[in-house]
Amino acid sequence: MGKFVVVGGGIAGVTCAEQLAVSFPSEEILLVTASPVIKAVTNFKQVSKVLEEFDVEEQPSTMLESRFPNIKVIESGVKQLKSKEHCIFTEDGNQHVYKKLCLCAGAKPKLICEGNPYVLGIRDTDSAQEFQKQLTKAKRIMIIGNGGIALELVYEIEGCEVIWAIKDKAIGNTFFDAGAAEFLTSKLISGKPEARIPPKRTKYTTEGKKKEASAKAKAGNIGSALGPDWHEGLDLKGIKEFSHKVHIETMCEVKKIYLQEEFKLLQKNSLTFPTDPKSFTTDKETWPVYVELTNERLYGCDFIVSATGVTPNTEPFLHGNNFDLGEDGGLRVDDHMHTSLPDIYAAGDICTASWQPSPVWQQMRLWTQARQMGWYAAKCMAAASSGGYIDMDFSFELFAHVTKFFNSKVVLLGKYNAQGLGSDHELMLRCTKGQEYVKVVMQNGRMMGAVLIGETDLEETFENLILNQMDLSPYGEELLDPNIDIEDYFD
Repeated sequence: MGKFVVVGGGIAGVTCAEQLAVSFPSEEILLVTASPVIKAVTNFKQVSKVLEEFDVEEQPSTMLESRFPNIKVIESGVKQLKSKEHCIFTEDGNQHVYKKLCLCAGAKPKLICEGNPYVLGIRDTDSAQEFQKQLTKAKRIMIIGNGGIALELVYEIEGCEVIWAIKDKAIGNTFFDAGAAEFLTSKLISGKPEARIPPKRTKYTTEGKKKEASAKAKAGNIGSALGPDWHEGLDLKGIKEFSHKVHIETMCEVKKIYLQEEFKLLQKNSLTFPTDPKSFTTDKETWPVYVELTNERLYGCDFIVSATGVTPNTEPFLHGNNFDLGEDGGLRVDDHMHTSLPDIYAAGDICTASWQPSPVWQQMRLWTQARQMGWYAAKCMAAASSGGYIDMDFSFELFAHVTKFFNSKVVLLGKYNAQGLGSDHELMLRCTKGQEYVKVVMQNGRMMGAVLIGETDLEETFENLILNQMDLSPYGEELLDPNIDIEDYFD
């Protein structure tokens, strides 16, 4: 005994194992993962106090073992956890006793319909490659959902009609308000003339190891989540010649999915791809699958992409163990990433943060938080092992995330969508069409959050203003005046 065991080869698990390996160079750290590749954080850059940028690279697990000789990777899924005995049983028939365990098994896609061959979820590299394969034969697809993956897909797909059904009034509801959505929608409709921001990562694919890996990994094993630029290197083209054709159906959800046979028997009519939002015509073409929406519109398509979020991947750990679960099904963790069971920690998408959060932080299942949680969980495990104590990590003081949508840089800070602030908040906006969109959320004269789209160079200043909660009432609208150098103001 004396082992640290980490389950999951995604960003949270790998970061946790690496940090434990540094803290305990003479201890063996076991990393248990069902996937033949692990996710490594590369090109890490601390942009500001809390904002960080990094690339995610798939690597063979041997690369991790060569970087950290005291990490041993076990390529197998977990069959069962016996928390009372401090032991996990793996699919390969082995058991591993632990002193401290960290569960970082991620989350799996919520599929709108289980077991339908025409419904694809995109979560890991294998499912993204399967999607690309299907797309090469497709004339029309339907995308259901309004999160990050849906947003990126809709923008990246060419040569295929896309009908995008969202339950909100505007696109990207998780990330944006209607104003930011409109700013980005104009980029979506006007096509994609601008040069791409080139990705900075090298690619490692699983091709060479596919056959041996698939023999080992049981069907249904979920790979770890995709990284920031997951669609780079995937040629997302359908079979038609045009570049970009997207129709958005708002305020609706899927009512029913029909396979071709059933659709014919019911003698229903479907609609053609709408070219004019006011007129809808009956489609003469036959499709493999049909989708009826709650707004009564019905469309045929080649396949459906279900991008409706994720659920924490807790299943193999729950049987026989009395974990406290969050409302979203995640393992509840305290402010030291400890679950409700002794010596078991959790980090990343599998867990639900259950401490009293800072007023400008919230949990979101994003790769930045997976890295922070994995790192912090390892620190907490190390402190508990040596009988010490560790303060909450600073990254949980302020929610901060930088990403890229529709080829634009997007920075989200604090309560960027006024989450939980009630009605007594104000919004300040500055928008230059096609160039930048700046939104600030104010409450009682203090900055509580911001959305920055484009190259605004305001992230560091705004981060400081949110963190120090300075009263900004005297500045009023000048705060966003493009003619005033705001950084000089607050230096």
